[in-house]
Amino acid sequence: MFGKILPAISILILSFTFLFAQEGNELLKQIDRNLSPESFESLRKIINIEPDGAKKEFVLFSLKKGNNRMATTFLAPKSEVGRSTLRVDDNMWLYIPNVGKPIRITSLQSVIGGIFNNSDIMRLDYSVEYDVVKMKDDGKMKLLTLKAKTSAVAYDTLKMWVDVKHKTPSKIECYTASGMLIKTLHFKQIKNFGNGIIRPAVLETDSPLHKGYKAVMIFAKISPRKIDDELFTLNYMDKIKDLRK
Repeated sequence: MFGKILPAISILILSFTFLFAQEGNELLKQIDRNLSPESFESLRKIINIEPDGAKKEFVLFSLKKGNNRMATTFLAPKSEVGRSTLRVDDNMWLYIPNVGKPIRITSLQSVIGGIFNNSDIMRLDYSVEYDVVKMKDDGKMKLLTLKAKTSAVAYDTLKMWVDVKHKTPSKIECYTASGMLIKTLHFKQIKNFGNGIIRPAVLETDSPLHKGYKAVMIFAKISPRKIDDELFTLNYMDKIKDLRK
């Protein structure tokens, strides 16, 4: 009798696990859309803060289309104006005017230094890079455990605490494949950006690997925009700076 019950229980557990994962992945896609439209432009400031309080600020204008393409150009400081980055799927490039041609970069590097790496700065949809493997719900907050679909992404595992009301992240912990915590992202200050976009305007990060250092990303604008495919090519990287309306 027990021999028949145990397989049935196993099947039931697997069924519930599948349903929870399916529900979690649908929620993750909704979170992506709440954070940004499928095709948009944004204006944001990133502030790197050192242990002694010294700060360095960058202003970035970005364009994103679909779930796999993002282009960004620096508007400030003056020393960075003209630099641009491009991401297509897992491939990333940096364009520096004095060099004159795009340079390949990786997700774990950082074009601005500090704690935000290139994956953070050129973030694609979470649902593109991760699958939900576990979900907990306490009524006020959901905790999603995300597993990377490939080894090409910056973080192997994410633990995402979700604001149930706004269906946006409130905190994300980023881990390596060995389970080491790399950094924590804190999403703050829910703001109505218009066009149905209601999401955190501020993203702060800290890391046990960089004690005393912090970084803040502040979104001033996020709005839908139709964008031609040709903008997301290596030949267009030196012209991204001219696309701000």
